[in-house]
Amino acid sequence: METHFSKQQLKDKDNKSSEKILRKCVHCGFCNTTCPTYDLLGDELDGPRGRIYLIKDMIENNKPANEKIVKHIDRCLSCYSCMTTCPSGVNYMHLIDHGRMHIEKTYKRPFSDRFTRNLLSKIIPYPLRFKVVGMLTLFIKPISFIFPKKLREMIKLMPLNFPKRNLPKMKVYSVEKRKKPIARVALLTGCVQQVISPQINEATIRLLNRHNIEVIVPKGVGCCGSLDHHLGKSDLAKETFKKNILIWYEEYLKNGLDAIISNTSGCGTTLKDYGFIFRWDDDFKKKAKKISELTKDISEYLDENVKLNFIKNKDNNKDYKIAYHSACSMQHGQKIHDVPMNLIKKTGNKVFDIPDGHFCCGSAGTYNLLQNDIAKKLLKNKILNIDKIKPTFIATGNIGCITQISNGTKIPILHTVEVIDWYTGGPKPKVLRHL
Repeated sequence: METHFSKQQLKDKDNKSSEKILRKCVHCGFCNTTCPTYDLLGDELDGPRGRIYLIKDMIENNKPANEKIVKHIDRCLSCYSCMTTCPSGVNYMHLIDHGRMHIEKTYKRPFSDRFTRNLLSKIIPYPLRFKVVGMLTLFIKPISFIFPKKLREMIKLMPLNFPKRNLPKMKVYSVEKRKKPIARVALLTGCVQQVISPQINEATIRLLNRHNIEVIVPKGVGCCGSLDHHLGKSDLAKETFKKNILIWYEEYLKNGLDAIISNTSGCGTTLKDYGFIFRWDDDFKKKAKKISELTKDISEYLDENVKLNFIKNKDNNKDYKIAYHSACSMQHGQKIHDVPMNLIKKTGNKVFDIPDGHFCCGSAGTYNLLQNDIAKKLLKNKILNIDKIKPTFIATGNIGCITQISNGTKIPILHTVEVIDWYTGGPKPKVLRHL
């Protein structure tokens, strides 16, 4: 793609990066063929190619965003399926992030939109706040019809219960006594996940400890920062990024870390991008690069570093049919697809890829809250494809997908790590106790 940035414009580091990305685009349109919103809506501006034109026009001509541009950029899921398809290596992820930053700086959203986005930013990344608000919504649900549509849909998506944590909250989870750890890793426990699905973190810790890996949960690390980042709130996001980087890097220097484990693929994608985000920051670029290098999805880490000891017992001796949903952030963001499936196959069960598995389920961080109508249609399509398999249960590696898919089907859904933990000596997951 031909660009016309001035020398002055290219002094801006974000413009310089985006200009390089834009030049790689050859207008081929392959990206549109795998874009969920283009497939659903059929509008060129609701596909990656169209959005690239919109972003180029804004930043190249120093134009403030307008309602039309914002509508089409906001409809992007950030699923990055387009990046998997693109033959030219266009880094759409970094381009759409720049576009969102530009929108945040140049466009004043309607009050209801600003209120909703700020509300999400102030609640979701903070576990205690999220839990309190979640409990309040239990009382509000019967009268939710009095609220505006967007807020009403948010209330519907809030969980009905908050499971109790079974493992004590500790900084260090050690291996069994008299055993020497073979590795030491930090676990990102996440924000929403530790509130609505603490069993995922617990399964991760049990599994790693059982295989002689010490797990630490450094105090002060909470949200990965991706929520604010994808909302275009770059300053807020960078505050979170920096806090996390400093804590992990200090731990790495003082006590050593073999890896930083993410069991939420959306978070893992952001952590692996810390190095790029701080590439121009002399104070943080070295630290951020190291944190990105250390970050591993739990399935990735298990595959590369752990000799798993699979066990058959009375709780797992049945033959199950498992549908594997590859989260967008996993398969497109981190380029991890076969690894989780192959790990699950080692349980001896039949594992199936979901038809049209490259299409998003509609979760996409806060997308199912902000673009609920589109998210519902994507979910419906995903459930139809899952039903073709007729699985006993579903497995995936992202809490957002688990929550979204659970709203569309009664088929049990587990995190990949829960399945692996179960088949290597851990307890049978609660959602499968009836099977």
